[in-house]
Amino acid sequence: MSDLKKYIAKRKKTDKDFAKNYDIGYQSFKIGVLLKQLREESGMTQEELAAKLNTKKSVISRIENHSEDIRLSTLRRYAKTLGRKIHIEVV
Repeated sequence: MSDLKKYIAKRKKTDKDFAKNYDIGYQSFKIGVLLKQLREESGMTQEELAAKLNTKKSVISRIENHSEDIRLSTLRRYAKTLGRKIHIEVV
């Protein structure tokens, strides 16, 4: 286990607020990374995707880098433009 993973595990055990916020933040980060990967796999730049979504490149960048407050409707449009579908699972 890396030093970072050890640190995170230790903090999660001793700090409930850190544990809660870390998990939420990590999930948001993961969504942004996934969206960026999908766009890149589709061969599109942020500018091209923005044009297809009738928005600005800065909006696409914000979605990919700070997706914690992305609306479901925006997420669906983003995925549809890339020829994908959204699957949501509550467990």
